[in-house]
Amino acid sequence: MIRYNPKDWFSLIFEFHKSDTLRKLIYIILVYALYSLGIVYIELEYTDFKSTIAIHSLIGFVLGLLLVFRTNSAYDRWWEGRKLLGALVNTSRNLALKLSAFLPSEASVKRKLFVELISNYCFSMKDHLRDKRVAEELTFSTHLTEEEFKSSYHLPNIIAEKIFNETKIMYDDKLISDNIYITIDDQVKQFTDIIGGCERIKKTPIPYSYNIFLKKIIFIYTMTLPIGLATDFQYWAIPISLFVLYILASLELLAEEIEDPFGEDTNDLPVDDICHTIKGNIEEILL
Repeated sequence: MIRYNPKDWFSLIFEFHKSDTLRKLIYIILVYALYSLGIVYIELEYTDFKSTIAIHSLIGFVLGLLLVFRTNSAYDRWWEGRKLLGALVNTSRNLALKLSAFLPSEASVKRKLFVELISNYCFSMKDHLRDKRVAEELTFSTHLTEEEFKSSYHLPNIIAEKIFNETKIMYDDKLISDNIYITIDDQVKQFTDIIGGCERIKKTPIPYSYNIFLKKIIFIYTMTLPIGLATDFQYWAIPISLFVLYILASLELLAEEIEDPFGEDTNDLPVDDICHTIKGNIEEILL
């Protein structure tokens, strides 16, 4: 995720980065410029066809509504993902604070164990959402072996089970009472709720039919736009058509990028930073 000053708007106008839509669309724009030039040239020089933009004006209004819905739904997914990651931070801190209060200071082994389990859960959740496995980010011990890491299908579930088991051991050893055990147990269950919400976002993309319909409408609209503009705007129809294509295609590209917010694209959520923040916080609390 790019960090920037939103108030420094003038410099942002001239800012280009690897995910900028102009970089992604540059070849399409060049091809479309040649296509528009050919269409406008033929219409103006070789035909007496009098075109009109009335139909494009009507369709453009509907297309605008569709794109607004598309970008809003994508941003809703992005923002819900951010709220879930915020819940992960709060749940990790609250669990660490409770464990710190009820585990005696001399129980350093148990405290270190929970630091490992909680941080391992966060990093394994991040990698699970990205369909990756990064062993370097995890802490292996007798409580999480490399064999379990390699053979697991859903590593966050395995680590959550270990956290449940360790809290059960604390209860059996009379380190915590019934009420405290229920409180901690509820805190641990929130981990599963959080990753379930993240998986729902990741595995439920925008409906296929809606996605291809929108792309087809954008394609048909932009391919016929130079024809409608040529009579009224002459050769100025070419840059106007290019600008319209850039706007419509950019909105679709941005929506595609942010609708899966847990990846490694420039505009995705800072999941790596959040995981490292959690690890630092719980180490400070428990160690």
